[in-house]
Amino acid sequence: MNLIVSNPQGSAMSGSSPSHTVLDVNDLRIEFHGKSETVVAVPTLSFRVKAGESYGLVGESGCGKSTTAMAIMGYLGSTGVIAGGSIRFEGKELVGASARELREIRGRQIAMVYQDPMSALNPVKTIGSQLAEVPLLHLGVSRTEAMEMAAAMLEDVRLPDAGDMLKRYPHQLSGGQQQRVVIAMALLARPSLLLLDEPTTGLDVTVEAAVIDLIGELRSRYSTSLLFISHNLGLIAETCDRVGIMYSGEMVEEGPTGDLFRRPRHPYTQGLIDCIPDITHDKRSRSLAAIPGHIPLPQERPIGCFFAPRCTGFTAGLCDRPDLELEHIGGDHMVRCIRWRDMKRSQPAQLAQIGKAQVQTQAVAVSGLTKLYKLGGDRTLKANESVSFNAAKAEIVALVGESGCGKSTLARIVTGLDRATSGEVRIAGENVAEIQAKDRPRDLLQSVQMIFQNPDSTLNPSHCAAFSIRRSIKKFGIRKGKAAIEERVRELLEMVRLSPAIANRKPNQLSGGQKQRIAIARAFAADPALIVADEPVSALDVSVQAAIVTLLLDIQREKQSTMLFISHDLALVRHVADKVVVMYLGKVMEQGTVEEVFDGGTHPYTEALISAIRSPNPDEKRRDRVHLTGDTPSPINVPTGCRFATRCHRKVGAVCDSVAPPLRKMSDTHEIACHIDATELRTTPSRYGALGQGRA
Repeated sequence: MNLIVSNPQGSAMSGSSPSHTVLDVNDLRIEFHGKSETVVAVPTLSFRVKAGESYGLVGESGCGKSTTAMAIMGYLGSTGVIAGGSIRFEGKELVGASARELREIRGRQIAMVYQDPMSALNPVKTIGSQLAEVPLLHLGVSRTEAMEMAAAMLEDVRLPDAGDMLKRYPHQLSGGQQQRVVIAMALLARPSLLLLDEPTTGLDVTVEAAVIDLIGELRSRYSTSLLFISHNLGLIAETCDRVGIMYSGEMVEEGPTGDLFRRPRHPYTQGLIDCIPDITHDKRSRSLAAIPGHIPLPQERPIGCFFAPRCTGFTAGLCDRPDLELEHIGGDHMVRCIRWRDMKRSQPAQLAQIGKAQVQTQAVAVSGLTKLYKLGGDRTLKANESVSFNAAKAEIVALVGESGCGKSTLARIVTGLDRATSGEVRIAGENVAEIQAKDRPRDLLQSVQMIFQNPDSTLNPSHCAAFSIRRSIKKFGIRKGKAAIEERVRELLEMVRLSPAIANRKPNQLSGGQKQRIAIARAFAADPALIVADEPVSALDVSVQAAIVTLLLDIQREKQSTMLFISHDLALVRHVADKVVVMYLGKVMEQGTVEEVFDGGTHPYTEALISAIRSPNPDEKRRDRVHLTGDTPSPINVPTGCRFATRCHRKVGAVCDSVAPPLRKMSDTHEIACHIDATELRTTPSRYGALGQGRA
């Protein structure tokens, strides 16, 4: 049995008892000097990280989190300067320290793990040579000893066959393996402080869970203090002892994790928490409450509370006072809000009046779909194999699974960007599985549109934002004549809650959220019957994500469009979807309604995916973590029996390795491909609590 049950808030992440301050940031001011202006990135910031403590720094993009981390490391570049304040590490002042003094501290006493592991790995050097550099440089050991230490650390971060791994190059590793190597590199010199800057943003939910649990285990083993930077509040809530909430370069709230998430006092903290989807509600029982507006540019910061323009509780004469300070409100909890006593947390909007979509005609039917890529010789990559599911008109069907499971390949076939090897994809009764977009008739092209993960895939940097919208309107003849086309552009921009003035801006003048809204407007410009949304919000902040998801659901409901929603965020899928299709290594492991898939009696793989969901609610019943061992097998060498058998924590026996699993019919709409008996699957107690609790 590979099932390891752990409490994410237990001893593994609690560290040693804080005894002294490891990092003391006091009244820090960071500026960037240009030729014509000075940008104040961080006006003033103070916080402390104690010995053995995990401290979380949270906020939207642009609030100054990463800039603060780079200032601690002394990496502000040629234009960045620390214009005031102090950064003390173990009592030693880092501001004004010489380059030699910083080199002695960096890597040896303070190490950093970046969001993108490839920013820390040299693509032309082996993993072993890069890891060995750390003890060679900082510990003065021999090369033989350095390689031995590197191999031992790779075993510590649970990378298999350390000897072989040392000989590989970064491109020969998966994203999760690359991140583990970077963590190993950071820990090799046994630093006192580890800075983690969004270390799991680009990882699958299962890999993220494994990396976070690993960091907690290593923290406990080596007594390392952590400064954890993230906009993932669920992650911070389960891994940190204390949390600081940053907004526009200053701290607006700070306190012990449980107290802060249980009783957030600043309106911004409350807003961030309300943006997060959870598995106890869906789109029919709760609406995600997006924070209006955006973080002000440094030169646009208002006098007084920087959050004032976005705050519903703003009061003139109080909130615009220039002397607002962090106020102690009990224990170690502090808040920068003069009206915190009057601010009552608003309850998320309840949507009990919205019923389930009435299933009407079948919009998409995928049957026996297989996609093979010939790699030369006898080698064949199986991207999709015998995939079958359907979606009714106005339904949202979510495709979930780890990277490499075949979700995006399936999306490309449906949209005509690729063709199937065999099987059917029927849209409006016509099989389009082997018809690429260039060969599809115009009415079929119009009926299927795609929203990409990266909105820059939709926008031409040389043209204005509305160019792609106008092009779609003209191509499909939605409106005729310049005036009618411009009127339609305005209608679409208003539909996605954008000002018409945005139409003539270039993409580089837009925020990530604005770009994604333009991409949504372009997709709906053709009045499609089917929308394929491939990770449409994964790269966005939680506040922007909430706004985009709510907008997308509103438009989809109004237009009665069918949607294939691809995501690895299971909490978001719970909120958005009507049906869920769980894929692993090109095959469907499970499919059913969102309630059937999330309410227990699931495939072991689905169980592992759901167990990795992290919640910011400290009072929510914690899910037992299912730790998947090993990596996903290669799609070139697919296991003979159940392809999940090599990682399954509920493996029945040898039959799982040799015989393809039967399809268990749990209900008319719920299917599971598994050797475990259907009765046992049904009677397995839910590990996730009563997911329906709290519904209106």
